[in-house]
Amino acid sequence: MSIRHSLLALLQDQPRYGYQLRVEFENRTGATWPLNIGQVYTTLDRLERDGLVTKDGDDGDGHVVYSITGAGKAEVGNWFAAPVERNNPPRNELAIKLALAVTIPGVDVQGIIQAQRVASIRALQDYTKARRDAATSQRSGDTAWLLVLDSLIFQTEAEVRWLDLCEARMVQQAQSGQARKTSNGVTEDSAPLNADSRR
Repeated sequence: MSIRHSLLALLQDQPRYGYQLRVEFENRTGATWPLNIGQVYTTLDRLERDGLVTKDGDDGDGHVVYSITGAGKAEVGNWFAAPVERNNPPRNELAIKLALAVTIPGVDVQGIIQAQRVASIRALQDYTKARRDAATSQRSGDTAWLLVLDSLIFQTEAEVRWLDLCEARMVQQAQSGQARKTSNGVTEDSAPLNADSRR
């Protein structure tokens, strides 16, 4: 997530001070990605260093107000226009965990999959309820939050489908191992697994 570009986008809307930027970011994204106020001010310092924002006095209560510069508007315009790069995907802890689990003897891969499935389905239910509540309220400011919730719902649904695929692969691998043991006597730990029994 680009904090740098998110702050520029909010400043393009209107000048703000650091705490206002933090609150506005969390309001528009449903506080899904909470911002540390220290991170906000560190980013503002860097944006000012790079000539993308400028200090614009204070609001009378001692808060330093920041405005976006012409270079900042160009920067955020390019950000909005460019697609998010997919050639360097963010680290997915779940994928890493399962990739390691299947290579380490004695790890209960089926147990990991089932525990994650329970957590993912619970999260999916929470997101779906939040979306229903937001849609019911019909406030104009909820549009951004609804978009975030839609994204979370689709991601979680995809995660559950991927877990189903992982489990099917484990079942297939176990059955394949058992078949080899039967035909040639190779000793493998290949107890049959039942995907349906885990749900």
